[in-house]
Amino acid sequence: MDEPHNSRPKLYPGDILEFPGNSYFSHFGVYYGERDGVPYVAHLTIRDSDTKLLLFGRAINAAVKLDPLDVVGKRYRVRNYLDDKYPPRDFYTIIKPEIDDIMAKPITFDILFNNSEHQATMFRNGIKKSEQIEKVYSKIVPTWKDIFEKKTI
Repeated sequence: MDEPHNSRPKLYPGDILEFPGNSYFSHFGVYYGERDGVPYVAHLTIRDSDTKLLLFGRAINAAVKLDPLDVVGKRYRVRNYLDDKYPPRDFYTIIKPEIDDIMAKPITFDILFNNSEHQATMFRNGIKKSEQIEKVYSKIVPTWKDIFEKKTI
């Protein structure tokens, strides 16, 4: 169920959280649960990476990190949008062990193929998907198709 950005919905471990960014991209993470009363989010980030500049939308030394919810963002909404097509996987037997395992490994962030939304949907539903990238493609592809058909490039 999608919630407004400013609400504080009841969170369940494994929920996908969307943190609004600019008009094109949001940041995504998976609610991990509480530690000492502090809610945590697992998310793919390039923060603290050796790669300060994204080269062609890629950062080699990205990582999945566990951060307090309020550090990741104060505004968010639950976005479990794939649950009707791909049932959510069990948090405690599948998602949590995957998060714990992947946090020790370097990951390549790629805006088109492995962004924070791809990572969050992979954890929750076992499939990489990014609606925000699909929206960008839906605008770019017809433009490029038109250019190639008219041979203006």
